[in-house]
Amino acid sequence: MQTPTNRAEQNWVLGVTALASFMLALDAMIITTAFAAVRAEFGSPVETLQWTVNAFNLTFAVLLLTGAALGDRFGRRRMFAAGIALFVVASAACALAGNATALIAARALQGAGAALVMPLAMAILSGTFGREERARALGIFSSITGCALIIGPAIGGFITEHFGWRWVFWINLPIGLIAIALVLARLRESFGPAAALDIPGLALVAFAALALVWGLLRGNAVGWASAEVMGALMSGLVFTAGFVLWELRAAAPMVPMRLFASRALASGMSASVLFYAAMYGVLFLLPQFLQITLGFDAFGAGLRLLPWTATLFVTAPIAGAVVNRFGERPLVVTGLLMQSIGLGWIAEIVSPAVPYSALVAPLVLAGVGVSMAMPAAQNAILSSVAVAEMGKASGVFNMGRFLGGMFGVAALVATFSANGAVDSPTHFASGFAAAMSLAATLSLAGAIAGFFLPARRRTAGAAAPQDA
Repeated sequence: MQTPTNRAEQNWVLGVTALASFMLALDAMIITTAFAAVRAEFGSPVETLQWTVNAFNLTFAVLLLTGAALGDRFGRRRMFAAGIALFVVASAACALAGNATALIAARALQGAGAALVMPLAMAILSGTFGREERARALGIFSSITGCALIIGPAIGGFITEHFGWRWVFWINLPIGLIAIALVLARLRESFGPAAALDIPGLALVAFAALALVWGLLRGNAVGWASAEVMGALMSGLVFTAGFVLWELRAAAPMVPMRLFASRALASGMSASVLFYAAMYGVLFLLPQFLQITLGFDAFGAGLRLLPWTATLFVTAPIAGAVVNRFGERPLVVTGLLMQSIGLGWIAEIVSPAVPYSALVAPLVLAGVGVSMAMPAAQNAILSSVAVAEMGKASGVFNMGRFLGGMFGVAALVATFSANGAVDSPTHFASGFAAAMSLAATLSLAGAIAGFFLPARRRTAGAAAPQDA
């Protein structure tokens, strides 16, 4: 896309892409306080309910890099509008779902729509603004997306409490339809180089992720040594190996393995996958703990997540300034140690009798920590590659964070199920404590991975923070 000289046109592009991103980020967070209501209506165990998160994460992560390629080939505006339309249709299907299976299928469709919207929003935005104006535009874009992350749980709780959980999906329809109309009316069409689609790579990574998560979730029910679980886990490892081998020899790989020769990228990706695994797992279980064990309604639970989520808005800009002076490694290591301590602190004190006030300090500590680590890790990854490869590196980062989130939810749910249940506040607290211990361990492992980042960046490329 050629850079428009009309400032009004640039503002429309920024507004429309930010609106679409806001809708996706709001949807990701708004559902967190609706899980308890969904479980109560469908009578689904928590092992089934987690697929409402992981079905979205799987299709989004696997199709993310394909979405950008489709936009380059068939037109970014056209595919951007198609992605929003698919997301809107899937949202309506979520709202109309009559059982957990239908909801999970619709959430998978939502993820496919989001995989078109997010990379194309960034491509359209980056192509519209010149180099000097791009940083300001990306900052505004990220701030609008960040607002959705902060207010999402509270809005989801309010809607669930007063209108029912289905309305957390209906809310996407007016936002999405307005966005589609504005895309068609205000955005120019643009194309990129028609890169080949890596269909074998896409299939291999999808089968690998699905098999590994299935094995994690079925272990408690049928036994970790059962043929089903061992077969799923072994299949996942075989598919993973096949994916790596294919990407090494593919002419147009979805994930260029040569990027991982960079210590900064490899360490940054490892840290990111681990802390997103912890964060997504906590996001799935914490609102349910506040409702089932502590007795808050959905809106009250959403408000009580603010000490954790609001830290992103306060801490991330400070972290961005500090990283330019000291490099990424201190922020990633210190931030993930703080998250590990905060989550471990929660694991030690949770019980049906714990007052919410006792959770505020560890929530703030964990929130400040991840808000430090998140932009620093992404900046380390993007700064480790040439400018021409930043798009690929960004796609790999986003793919890794959603796959990490998928495995994190599965691992924490498996730990929860092995140590607790949803049938009483006491049993839920027991499972939640064990899951938080695992989340703290994952965060600690992320800090260790971050320690292997280079002490200072080799290049001065700056990365815009992404939504959680």
